[in-house]
Amino acid sequence: MRCSNMLAGWILALLPLAASAMTADELIQKNIEARGGLAAIQAVKSVVLTGKFRGGGGFEADFVQKTARPGMLRNEFSLQGMTQIQAYDGKDAWQISPFGGRKDPDKLPDDLKKVFQVQADLDGPLIDYATKGNKVEYLGTEDVDGTLAHKLKVTLATGNEITYFFDPDYFLEIRTQSKTFVRGTEQESETDLGDYEKINGVYFPMAIDSGAKGSSSDEKGKVEVTNVEVNTALDQAQFAFPATKAKP
Repeated sequence: MRCSNMLAGWILALLPLAASAMTADELIQKNIEARGGLAAIQAVKSVVLTGKFRGGGGFEADFVQKTARPGMLRNEFSLQGMTQIQAYDGKDAWQISPFGGRKDPDKLPDDLKKVFQVQADLDGPLIDYATKGNKVEYLGTEDVDGTLAHKLKVTLATGNEITYFFDPDYFLEIRTQSKTFVRGTEQESETDLGDYEKINGVYFPMAIDSGAKGSSSDEKGKVEVTNVEVNTALDQAQFAFPATKAKP
């Protein structure tokens, strides 16, 4: 009887482990379904996010992000009558940075272009990851501010890395950690995501806090998304490197 009770105890102890164990592909599938399903995600042809960015020191800027297929991105930060633009048209990454005294567009280096390539993918790195040359690895669970989140490491075809942390109940991203290489220097950042809302059948995070890996909530820049437009017609010219007039 004692051996029987011990065996029963071991079985009960192992049940939570068995229930939580899954493969990387199973976790990715749960995330796709949680976001709204593959059909709904791929029916999104463009997204325009509008909101407020709040940084350290209390400054606040208007924020607009436009993403469109196939792989185009444009970010705008407006403050005190000036607007900084960073964009990617699938070929060139560029910016206009008036806060740094630059009013003419400048092309960005390949290291930053690799980052924009990932951000411009409306499906994200997980959908068709193998076709995109990405590698995935399930790393079990880890505590994220009191939530035992599923952890998935993605090594991108670009050589950069993203580690996703998924809510164990809803399977949406609650945190990502990125490792990128810019001019040969490794940079690590961390983004917390929350306040998801369903727009056109797909869930979007409305609260996005980003900063250096390990930084506190107060140290992170915060984006509050106030409006999401899906499948709005966008002029592709706004993503392309602007033509500049020849200087005399």
